[in-house]
Amino acid sequence: MMDLSCIHFDEKGLVPAIAQDVRTGEVLMLAYMNEESIRLTMETGYATYFSRSRGQLWKKGETSGHVQQVVEMRYDCDGDTILMKVIQTGNACHTGNYSCFFRTMMETDPDDLPAGPGILQSVYDVISDRRVHPQEGSYTNYLFDKGVEKMCKKVGEEASETIIAAMKGSREEVTYEAADLLYHLLVLMNQQGVTPNDVYEELGRRR
Repeated sequence: MMDLSCIHFDEKGLVPAIAQDVRTGEVLMLAYMNEESIRLTMETGYATYFSRSRGQLWKKGETSGHVQQVVEMRYDCDGDTILMKVIQTGNACHTGNYSCFFRTMMETDPDDLPAGPGILQSVYDVISDRRVHPQEGSYTNYLFDKGVEKMCKKVGEEASETIIAAMKGSREEVTYEAADLLYHLLVLMNQQGVTPNDVYEELGRRR
């Protein structure tokens, strides 16, 4: 069991705790913990907090079923904030939103930011939206209209083009063709009901 002497609780014996989706990196919520809730969280593997308004412990999702399985717990450099990386079941927010941080105060155009690993989920989300809300002239909708055979053919074609680019030793072409391959693979995954998280979990089992 962890030595909690490294955690700096406030005068009420509480410390703020942030829950973050371990798969997407999205910040889900902020609540408070005391020594007992931290120990229960570590013993059970599921997030337990302390309610300041009710003055009692509460296991996240105990009534709603929206539990948080804790994968990792960390504390910051000053020991006065806890970060928990969790697998969220259902929504984290009581409003029905996945994250409590759904209101925007300031936002930068994503096109102005460097792309990161989250771009795969972002592209997958766009693909999912196109499937539910078709748009005229959308190539993604064209693929869905043609069906799985067309999607499989495109994945094969893009895989071959990626191989050819690699054999030529062209980093630029490999990058371009790999992006095409990933896009078409995401469309096929969506059609088959497979999410990026499903693939991440499978990769995790292979480590």
